[in-house]
Parts: sequence; structure tokens; C-alpha cells
Amino acid sequence: MENKQKNPNIHCTVTSCRNHCGSENYCTLSAVSIGTHEPNPTKCECVDCNSFECRGCR
Repeated sequence: MENKQKNPNIHCTVTSCRNHCGSENYCTLSAVSIGTHEPNPTKCECVDCNSFECRGCR
């Protein structure tokens, strides 16, 4: 695993993401892009991290 530095300002529990810190529940990116797959989101489930990259999918 790469030795990536956590960004203490971005908490993340998605361990299947390539940008996850690995040893702690943080993202390693300096910024993330948040979006939605709904025209008018009304629930948390409608919001997505557009910076997600699948670990092991490449």
C-alpha cells in the first residue's frame, strides 16, 4: 500500500476508495468533489463523493 498522508479535514470511512488513508478514516486528497445523481436531492443517499476511485478496479 502507498504511504499516503491523511487530510485531517476530510473524514472518510470508504475503505474501498483509492484515496482512503488506509490506517485511519480520512481521505488523502487535498479537496474532494461532492455531487448528486438526483435532479433535486432530498436525502443523504442522493449525495455522492465524485472523487471516489475504486481501489483495485484498475
